[in-house]
Amino acid sequence: MIKTTEKSSSNTHLLNGTISSMASIIPIPIELQESHPHGSKVIFEFGVLIGITGGMKGKMLLTGESKVFGAIGAKMFGMPLEGEMLSSFCGELGNMIAGGMATHLSEQGIVIDITSPTLLEGQTTLTGYENALQVPVRLENTGEIKVYLLQDA
Repeated sequence: MIKTTEKSSSNTHLLNGTISSMASIIPIPIELQESHPHGSKVIFEFGVLIGITGGMKGKMLLTGESKVFGAIGAKMFGMPLEGEMLSSFCGELGNMIAGGMATHLSEQGIVIDITSPTLLEGQTTLTGYENALQVPVRLENTGEIKVYLLQDA
């Protein structure tokens, strides 16, 4: 778990819930890199976006190379995932991680809902949030996923 001096305990719960969820869902050892604030736009090639509504408003974005997401899928299902199967898996992985994060928050008394996952492929720029926190997560012998927690106004 991350113990940070974020602006509020809600932000810390959001971050801890996301990381806890990733660690329980992804069957590859993860290593957190240092979290840090991120600027006014996120530029990436492949990612999954989940909206957060209710007690907190914002988005969770998971980005990384499609081959990293494919390696996670192969580890979980014992076979390589490509094309539509990989796309479907990536959306579901985002959904599972966000769902685990929502459960963690509800245990802390913060009730949120999550939106359906949106898969984003190709050169993408995401803007329109109040502030962002980036947490790089290394997956042992696999690669890296960057988690962005984007807060709306």
